[in-house]
Amino acid sequence: MDAFAAIEARRAVKKFDPQHRMTEAEIERLMRAAALTPTSFNIQNYRFVVVTDPDRKRQIRAAGWNQAQFSECSALVIVCGDRGAYAKDPARYWAHVEDKTREAIVGMITGYYGTHPEGRRDENLRSGSMAAMTIMLAAKAMDYDTCPMVGFDFDAVASLIALPPAHDIIMAVAVGKALEPARSRTGQVPLAELVLRDRFDS
Repeated sequence: MDAFAAIEARRAVKKFDPQHRMTEAEIERLMRAAALTPTSFNIQNYRFVVVTDPDRKRQIRAAGWNQAQFSECSALVIVCGDRGAYAKDPARYWAHVEDKTREAIVGMITGYYGTHPEGRRDENLRSGSMAAMTIMLAAKAMDYDTCPMVGFDFDAVASLIALPPAHDIIMAVAVGKALEPARSRTGQVPLAELVLRDRFDS
């Protein structure tokens, strides 16, 4: 499936086949795609908790107002961000460039994120959101369906997945085989309202 077809075909699915299991090879392929999502300065600050254990999925469902997608999907990916990723041996993010370039970029990474805590949080939101979209499009290309989800008690789920300090949950993405097609699109805003050329007042 090409990129445009995956974008058009991707829809939020509410009912998954609870009997279907993704193979470990499929999960790894999906996560390898997610790990190619771009990040600022290549700090790769996203973290992915792939939940396949039925009991843990049921616990998360209970923290998510009993939404069936949480437990009936094949894999529930909790997309998180590490606010401290910028400081974890940042030279490795630029391992394949010349020393002078690496040193300069590492200085920029630590100089900015080390003094901007709000920037670390913002970067988690940006990187995690882009990674979630990568997961949804890659899953569609693999003939899987998805549902992005934020309707859950973030603190409760953080406890269930043992979220470390200085980490944020961005969203969850349910991945599995749809039992029924997604509903029809409910209404698209005209492109002319969404796309501005050069300026808002143009």
